Amino acid sequence: MQAAPVITVDGPSGAGKGTISHMLAATLGWHLLDSGALYRVTGQACLIEGVSWDDHAAVTDIARHLDVTFTAAESGEILVAYKGRDVSAAIRTEEGGRGASKVAAIPEVRQALLARQRDFCRAPGLVADGRDMGTVVFPDAPVKFFLTASAEERAERRYKQLISKGESVSLARLLDDIRERDARDSSRKVAPLVPAEDAIVIDSSGQGIEQVFDLVMQKVTEKGLL
Repeated sequence: MQAAPVITVDGPSGAGKGTISHMLAATLGWHLLDSGALYRVTGQACLIEGVSWDDHAAVTDIARHLDVTFTAAESGEILVAYKGRDVSAAIRTEEGGRGASKVAAIPEVRQALLARQRDFCRAPGLVADGRDMGTVVFPDAPVKFFLTASAEERAERRYKQLISKGESVSLARLLDDIRERDARDSSRKVAPLVPAEDAIVIDSSGQGIEQVFDLVMQKVTEKGLL
């Protein structure tokens, strides 16, 4: 039995699930689990410790003993530290995303982080953002969403986001990376990126974030969780 109600928000990179999850948790006053951050920190920890993402045994050992802390800043931003070292910016880079996808494909790593993710479930409730929240981590969640969008639109969103931060990026390269990650995440043997059978699938292509959020809140209200 879960300690509190859970709303899961799954989907591929750039579909808007992170923004929707933050908005949903803030509106409900619930806790938030950014499961992708755990995999990003694991990938970043490998770089710090000099461990190859392809060394499955070593990566798994890092995941099992992951010394990570999440702290809410006054701005509302969540600061992430590995062994006391701020990695908040590093894990949000394109390299951070590639590392997360690589280590997340290792079954033993997923198992090592499973209990840690479930520990986030506390009263009054939890919004869980990830790729297998509704299928593996919280299969009994009363409300599950799966957000998606075309690869082209997701690449464009990421491109604008990085440009706004002053980073020099290639839209074509971002599109290739997204397609490669989609293929890797969807084809892995353990916890592939697929909607749960009872998930509400929302295609955000051509929609603004407020439109998507209004639809999400409508479904949450219908389920009696508001």
